[in-house]
Amino acid sequence: MTKYRILIFLITVFLFSTCTGPGGVRQIKLGHGLGVTHPVHEAMVFMAKLVDEKSKGQMQIRIYPNQQLGTERELVELLQIGSLGMTKVSSATLESFAPKIQVLSMPYLFRDDEHRDKVLKGEIGKQLLSESEEFWLKGLVYYDAGKRSFYTKTKSVESPEDLKGLKVRTLESNMAINMIKSFGSSPTPVSYGELYTALQQGIVDGAENNPPSLYTSRHYEVCKFYSINEHTAVPDVVIVSTKVWNKLDDQEKQWIQEAADESAVYQYKLWAESVEESLREMEKAGVIITYPDQTPFREAVESLYETIKLTQPEMYEMVERIRRVE
Repeated sequence: MTKYRILIFLITVFLFSTCTGPGGVRQIKLGHGLGVTHPVHEAMVFMAKLVDEKSKGQMQIRIYPNQQLGTERELVELLQIGSLGMTKVSSATLESFAPKIQVLSMPYLFRDDEHRDKVLKGEIGKQLLSESEEFWLKGLVYYDAGKRSFYTKTKSVESPEDLKGLKVRTLESNMAINMIKSFGSSPTPVSYGELYTALQQGIVDGAENNPPSLYTSRHYEVCKFYSINEHTAVPDVVIVSTKVWNKLDDQEKQWIQEAADESAVYQYKLWAESVEESLREMEKAGVIITYPDQTPFREAVESLYETIKLTQPEMYEMVERIRRVE
């Protein structure tokens, strides 16, 4: 048995042995990879508080941050076997389990924030949340993960030309990998928890993420150039194991769904505040923040859309549906 399998086994035993607390209180474990100062973590703490209040203490969500229970992908796999109740993932991570959701990783897909919100909160968003259920993963709600931009160690990225030859950390997503290639750089998947060290050691030359994640991860201590080209707006998704969900009664499901929905409203507010604070504090720390013209970046990824149109017509049809949302 490999170390990984032993770890999964031990976690499984631990989680199953503590699924019911004192007095018959229903306890659901939620693991994620972010730090406790991240606005997404704060929103999930708020969600747990709401569940406790709505259930009058009969249901609790226990949160394990900082990859205590595994990486993002490992947590998803634990959900699939029913050993973990809930997690937060990037929708890009869900691509391996629900391929249709990769449309949300398309670069420059949304016209603006209003367009994005209408898509995610409307019929298309609900449809994509349900896509992973056949893989034992139920989407509850989207969290704002902002817009992703490049940060690097040695120079500002003012055009795709500046990315050529660089090793850029990317999400474990085919769409994200192909996007990085279209900019002329070498995509290098690295676990988020290992990225700080990878940047320090030169395993990668840079990465791409939103302002709060760059700030709370302290990656700005290594990368002093942040070029806000906003190439993607990949949302986070709060998901629950269907093997856990299906054991809940209707009232328990309602408590969780209502708490998740309300926490998303709170998270959007926290996120907006965090973006402003993160940019302000990073500037104080000496990070050079620029806002390059997006035009050459948009032109560089047009080939991705042409490829999708030819090779994945169903995906391109979803792109067209999203573009038609007013």
